Amino acid sequence: MSSSSASNEVTVSRADKANAIRALAMDAVQKAKSGHPGMPMGMADIAEVLWNDYLSHSPMNPVWPDRDRFVLSNGHGSMLHYALLHLAGYDLPIEELKNFRQLHSRTPGHPEYGYAPGVETTTGPLGQGVSNAVGMALSEKMLAAEFNRESLNIVNHYTYVFLGDGCLMEGISHEACSLAGTLGLGKLIAFWDDNGISIDGEVGNWFTDDTPARFRAYGWQVIDRIDGHDAEAVASAIEQARGNSLEPTLICCRTIIGRGSPNKQGKESSHGAPLGDDEIALTRETIDWPHEAFIIPEEIQAAWNAVSAGSARETEWQARFNNYRDAHPVLAAEFERRVAGKLPVDWSQSAQAFIDALNEDATTVASRKASQMTLDGFGPLLPELAGGSADLAGSNLTIWSGSKPVSREDASGNYIYFGVREFGMAAICNGISLHGGFIPYSATFLVFSDYARNALRMAALMKIRQVFVFTHDSIGLGEDGPTHQPVEHVASLRLIPNMSLWRPCDAVETAVAWRYGIERQDGPTSLALSRQNLPHQVRDASTLERIARGGYVLLDSEGGEPEVILIATGSEVVLAMDSATVLREAGRRIRVVSMPSSDVFDAQDESYRESVLPRAVSCRIAIEAGVSDGWRKYVGLDGAVIGLDRFGESAPAEAAFEYFGFTVENIVNQVNAII
Repeated sequence: MSSSSASNEVTVSRADKANAIRALAMDAVQKAKSGHPGMPMGMADIAEVLWNDYLSHSPMNPVWPDRDRFVLSNGHGSMLHYALLHLAGYDLPIEELKNFRQLHSRTPGHPEYGYAPGVETTTGPLGQGVSNAVGMALSEKMLAAEFNRESLNIVNHYTYVFLGDGCLMEGISHEACSLAGTLGLGKLIAFWDDNGISIDGEVGNWFTDDTPARFRAYGWQVIDRIDGHDAEAVASAIEQARGNSLEPTLICCRTIIGRGSPNKQGKESSHGAPLGDDEIALTRETIDWPHEAFIIPEEIQAAWNAVSAGSARETEWQARFNNYRDAHPVLAAEFERRVAGKLPVDWSQSAQAFIDALNEDATTVASRKASQMTLDGFGPLLPELAGGSADLAGSNLTIWSGSKPVSREDASGNYIYFGVREFGMAAICNGISLHGGFIPYSATFLVFSDYARNALRMAALMKIRQVFVFTHDSIGLGEDGPTHQPVEHVASLRLIPNMSLWRPCDAVETAVAWRYGIERQDGPTSLALSRQNLPHQVRDASTLERIARGGYVLLDSEGGEPEVILIATGSEVVLAMDSATVLREAGRRIRVVSMPSSDVFDAQDESYRESVLPRAVSCRIAIEAGVSDGWRKYVGLDGAVIGLDRFGESAPAEAAFEYFGFTVENIVNQVNAII
């Protein structure tokens, strides 16, 4: 399986190929005056074996569907990845390595999805890369179960992940790796860089876990005490890992951080700082690398180049896929659609028909229940829709009539029981999204979005599609009290760049929010859904259409320009509508604006925003059962916000809302105070 020719293997040693990585890493970090040379130099020998002898990939087509996935979970060692991509023949020229860590380069300080070809995910926050890898391996298993037929296996690839001590210390690695063992992800192979060093020094002072025992307890195959600088030992371990299709594998590789640096190898000083010109000169002597900075001899470059071998692999797969298409034309077309990320041709029409019917039904339900109804409506249209809940399926209502559990024995389902693993769940679903073939959703209580926070941020940063379903969205969940009552969470999620947040007021808005999240391909969407029932709001056809614009006039004033505009979201929209009724009876001209998604509304053209919130009307009140500051941009200094700038109380929902001033009486008094 080697990408190197036999002649090259004779003249170019494994040591020379690995030293090319070491040289590029230390030179790029030195030129940038920042970075992490130690890990690339320590894992160079492992990477050389994996990439030259086992990794199935195609540098000329980095998105080939059946490629192996490679994830650098210890993303601070990014120069290892960039060196590999450059040497293997990806479109990452040496100029980009020279521009390491510089503005607008394709080689940022940590690997970022969408910059360099061949980077499968953004890593750096430790533990998330391996969790993404679990999602990728799970996707491979699910797609294989759905599409492979007889001897025509069109989905058959591995997920390889490099990880370090820091990844294993992070709690998210426990969450994701435990589930990987339970689900029997046998094509997931992880390489632990067991170098005993982290930023603060020798990890024996704070990390003494029996890691092999831990992973065996998860249900992993563990290959322990491998010399990470012995190519034959590494290759033998990979062979053993690939021979076990029932369990994921952890290969424990003993390595020396900064390998080759005579004064800094094995020390924390090589971890996160340039080696320095003098030490680099000594390192060149030590590893017998006489070449100038960023110079790779032609014979070594040729030995690394994987373009021809990759094209051959892709050609062989394409021939197999053509046979598959002949035998199973419908499945083949569906597979191509799915991996391309395209929605079914009849999606838009069918989705709108469902929303129209929901509007006609005028159903009063909790928006969490409306979400389940939407899954029942959209699910049959979207076989790629897959997700689950963090042990709250019965509360989040994420199981729909077509749900089928994914299990170790049968991966052909579409519903994943994640257990109490909010962070792991969100990161795994990021991996599912990145892999392709599925539109993932994940669910928990809104208050527990805190546990998943960094994975939500990473989804937004990577601009990938995932629908986060967050139920029990306010003090309206009631008796569970302030530990479970989200107050700051909706506002907090709105602050994440590129995160779209929807808080729908009824079943119709909920369906529109789901449609938005499914159709959006440049970022994630969060749905904040109620526990309590929310009455249907009456809309004509044009009003129904405007929901998708994020904010719209639900009820307009009679007799001229409004005196006051009430802006509300979610469960507070009905409160605004009831208050408007009382105020209109008193002769006031009141407009009610429902704003399920402020970020979508803010993205509309100025004329539309002016039509909804005219500058001439400065008397405005925003109503939302959460922290108030974010609403000041809509109500200004002359307006008011009825919010909740403290933690809640344990009480039935009705009592909690009344206690905190979410009443018609209070809103009417606030209106009269500002007019």
